[in-house]
Amino acid sequence: MSIIRKANALQISFREHTLDNGLRIVLHQDPHQPIVALNLWYHVGAKNERPGKTGFAHLFEHLMFQGSANVDPNEHFKFVQEAGGSLNASTSFDRTNYYETLPSNQLELGLWLESDRMRSLNVNQRNLDNQKKVVIEERRFRYDNRPYGTMYEKLFKCAYGADPYSWPVIGSIEDVEQASLEEVQAFHAMYYRPGNATLSLAGDIDFDSALRSIEHYFGDISPGSEAPFRPEPPAVSSPAQSRETVFDDVPHPALVIGAKMPALTSEEVYAFETLTYLLTSGKSSRLYNKLVYTSRLAQSVSSFPYALEHPGLFIIHAKAQEGKALEDIEAEIWSVLEETQKEGPTDQELAKAKNRYEAAYLRSMMQVQSRADAMNAFAVYFNDVSRLNQELEAIRQVTADDVQAVCRTYLQQQNATVLYYLPKEQR
Repeated sequence: MSIIRKANALQISFREHTLDNGLRIVLHQDPHQPIVALNLWYHVGAKNERPGKTGFAHLFEHLMFQGSANVDPNEHFKFVQEAGGSLNASTSFDRTNYYETLPSNQLELGLWLESDRMRSLNVNQRNLDNQKKVVIEERRFRYDNRPYGTMYEKLFKCAYGADPYSWPVIGSIEDVEQASLEEVQAFHAMYYRPGNATLSLAGDIDFDSALRSIEHYFGDISPGSEAPFRPEPPAVSSPAQSRETVFDDVPHPALVIGAKMPALTSEEVYAFETLTYLLTSGKSSRLYNKLVYTSRLAQSVSSFPYALEHPGLFIIHAKAQEGKALEDIEAEIWSVLEETQKEGPTDQELAKAKNRYEAAYLRSMMQVQSRADAMNAFAVYFNDVSRLNQELEAIRQVTADDVQAVCRTYLQQQNATVLYYLPKEQR
């Protein structure tokens, strides 16, 4: 079988191949449904940009649908949807992802569409001007005109200074407006080529036939010549605490704390994943119980490891109850973290956290598009797709000491970035 669920493991079979032009291919066969997930990663995101030239990777998330040699603007959507498929794209700090889920007999359509825009995307002034307007409106809607919309943007700016990750993935309005066609074309030539891409297929495929089709559509695309710009990673720890208070159109005071954590390839990330379940997953979790149920200081609290290719942030976010002070909420958060640093999780807490992680992971892996995306992630970040089959065992190996250690090492007040969001009338 293509997916084997054993007592102690989840095994997803796959095959790998690299074309002569550098395109890396990962194939996974699952004949149980007549569909195939096509997932294409370009190893470029916001961190590959430079100060004053931000938002380019996200801009290409839009430009990639504006036509190529054989496909008119927005016709990519029309072809896929009329074939009974679905599609989308996303941009992060570290990668850009384009994906389709199609009936398996329409695989060649997806390969043709992706290869045509990899080979011959229309990066011209008209398309650039049109998509600048779209991105700027998206920025205003999702960030500038939404309550708490700039919270994480400001958090990352405070935490990273001028380092990569300090600007938002969508970029600034000023940078997007001022981007020249020559700059955008140069960015495209550097990153959107076979040697900087990984293509995964998961679903009802025949390995040999799929590989022949990929070779047919992608094999003659030029590999490009300029090496991609890869910035140096920032330090894991911060020299001092960073704080900021923002007054905005928000209904309730809120705070967010970010503490630097290791890159996503670190084994410590599994301890952070366990820690977040311990702190804020369910009513009995430590921070929820303390802030929402017992003291009633907060109406909500959440945490998550924002794991990235370079050192990321462990984030804790809380929204205050009416009339409650953020200073009191923050004090309680540090108190709970200090208790965790001293005592660590109980056996029951540890087992519960691992079980919740495993259940969420298995639910995700039931979807072929999730498997395709995960294969790309392990290919790009770890250069080892087989690590996909070690995830459950890695989380099972996390000990109470591991959780206690990452909390003690990284979640310290002196290294944290703390952001208060307050209603304008409290200024």
